Amino acid sequence: MSAITDIPVPGTPPGAASRRISIQRWRQRSRLIHGLRVVLPTFIAVIIVGLAGAVAYNAITSHRTPPKDSSAPIRLVNPHFVGRDSKGKPFLLTSITATRDPQNYQRVFLDRPTLTLDTDGPDPTHITSGAGIYHEDTGKLEVSKGVRMSGARGAFDTDSSLFDTKTQELVGTVDIQGLGINGQIQAKSYGVYDNGARMVFTGDIRSRLQPK
Repeated sequence: MSAITDIPVPGTPPGAASRRISIQRWRQRSRLIHGLRVVLPTFIAVIIVGLAGAVAYNAITSHRTPPKDSSAPIRLVNPHFVGRDSKGKPFLLTSITATRDPQNYQRVFLDRPTLTLDTDGPDPTHITSGAGIYHEDTGKLEVSKGVRMSGARGAFDTDSSLFDTKTQELVGTVDIQGLGINGQIQAKSYGVYDNGARMVFTGDIRSRLQPK
């Protein structure tokens, strides 16, 4: 009786395991590449649609935006207007804000203006008010809403005045009252000349002399 010998079982060929790993990796890369081929075109299409929508929106909104009005008023903050009168004396006009009239560039609306006359002299005169209109072409200043003139010859209050920066004449046809070098005075109209050196009051004048 013949002896039974062991039959050898075929083993795994050399390199088969590494080939299987390589095949698995290749399949994974293939699936990734296939997925990217599907996703990337879709993503690019979404970007293109978004850009097109943004361009269309900007085009529509730009047409809806009203054009900037070239005639809009010019507003200045803390403006300074300087000049000299007919005798060469300097004056300075300031205000909180100033707005140029869009219909007349030479007319300026002032908020709480302050006019200082003879700024280089020993006794400058100050005129303040709540509002004013300065005409740059004529040099005339309309002041209103609590006008006060103060200087070396006293202080006076009125509702409105018209001042000429060239002649330095201040006139008004409304009530005025104040305290001058000779005492208190009230009148219906007035005129101030020569930088306050000469004052003329008319209409229902009432005065109270101040004894020296």
